[in-house]
Amino acid sequence: MRVILVVLLVLLIAAQVRLWGELRDVRELRAQLQEQIDDNARLQARNDALAAEVDDLRGGLEALEERARSELGLIREDEEFFLIVDPRVLERQP
Repeated sequence: MRVILVVLLVLLIAAQVRLWGELRDVRELRAQLQEQIDDNARLQARNDALAAEVDDLRGGLEALEERARSELGLIREDEEFFLIVDPRVLERQP
């Protein structure tokens, strides 16, 4: 009788160890899943922004012109360019 109780106790302890190990694995998997969901949301927002930019560029010359102005510093033939410089920046130059 005593041997049966010891065997049952050992089996119970083994089952508990396995259960707690699997619960730890479930927590880790849930954390990984949440990380993946967050990454997917960030990437989806980036894709949406890029898709909107593509639509703007396909939609007309205004978006293309704005991009050329802001990123390349281009101006039209009939425009004048004025560069306003802070005098304090010029004083610091050697």
